[in-house]
Amino acid sequence: MADSEGVVILIAEDNEGHTALITKNLKRAGLANPIIAFKDGSEILDFLMYRGDAPHRLRGTQYLLLLDIRMPRVDGIEVLRQLKKDEELRKLPVIIITTTDDPREVDQCYKLGCSSYITKPFDYEKFIEVIKKLGLYLLVVKVPKIYGETAHGEEETKK
Repeated sequence: MADSEGVVILIAEDNEGHTALITKNLKRAGLANPIIAFKDGSEILDFLMYRGDAPHRLRGTQYLLLLDIRMPRVDGIEVLRQLKKDEELRKLPVIIITTTDDPREVDQCYKLGCSSYITKPFDYEKFIEVIKKLGLYLLVVKVPKIYGETAHGEEETKK
């Protein structure tokens, strides 16, 4: 997934330190893709679903979401649930990246439609290594374009 393919990586993570580590180590792994960070589930939903006054997604763009579960306002489970209910957004690859390894939560995320589930190690060096491996994975994964509704509520014609 080189930058020339235009995949935008979205990070929904309330911990700014984790966001910085993820961004830094994805770039170290060779990703040159644009990265947009969101601090809670409400912000990422507003961006993807054309809600509120903040910037919104661009139609026909390829996105991939790295999603934390434990976030304020709207948690990652609810974000995943809402995305997978949407006819167009359900195509969006969602990789859960969180500190919890509760088997029930892992199972729930896969049932809701996440693409992958990664547990953040508590050890700093292991965390960096996990993100570098994720970066290598992201270099080869294929991502669909997202069309869906326009900002004005009209359906875009798929090309």
